[in-house]
Amino acid sequence: MRILLVEDNRPLSEWLTRVLQRERYAVECAYDGDDANLRLRSQCYDLVILDLALPRMDGEEVLRRLRRRDDNVPVLILTARDTLEGRVGGLDSGADDYMAKPFDVAELEARIRVLLRRRANHRNPVLRMGNLAFDSNTREFSVGQAPLSLTPREHAVLQALLMKPGCTVSKHALADSLYTLEDNVSPDAIEIYVHRLRKKMEGCDASIITLRGLGYLLKSHGVQ
Repeated sequence: MRILLVEDNRPLSEWLTRVLQRERYAVECAYDGDDANLRLRSQCYDLVILDLALPRMDGEEVLRRLRRRDDNVPVLILTARDTLEGRVGGLDSGADDYMAKPFDVAELEARIRVLLRRRANHRNPVLRMGNLAFDSNTREFSVGQAPLSLTPREHAVLQALLMKPGCTVSKHALADSLYTLEDNVSPDAIEIYVHRLRKKMEGCDASIITLRGLGYLLKSHGVQ
């Protein structure tokens, strides 16, 4: 899952980036509103965490421009403006959630999980395909009752496929869920992660199918 973190306080941004990366999110940072607006015009994200008090363009204007482009990416406002007027204004401008600083990181992580499940139209925190399960609260995969040990990028690829059951996901879409603008890795590297996943998923009721020229599909053995 790819997150854009828009926060001009660099120590806070760096700390929060480390927290989210430990949860296996790919995090890209913007430190002012102009940069955030440019990235949102040219890149796709699964979630945006947006401060309001930003240099060069405030967060409310970034949000208004985003919604005028009919971009429905979930936006969580994270700001020191803890007023009723600020919360109402942010939500009315198109934000999906609003948190005030200082904040509890466990609550922030829970709200992120809710927004990502809502975006994928999943209400149940546990996603299943055959005996493959992903607990979005613990962010752990399992096969039957056994934990599935994955690297962060293997984890991201499998999660992206499980979020779209029965749908073909292209290499570029998988790469977008893994990499930030700071990464310089070819989408062809996805083949390596898929190969490793297939070996680790031997004996699983779900498997990754290659559709030549189209991408990959996660399919249960019981589904024809």
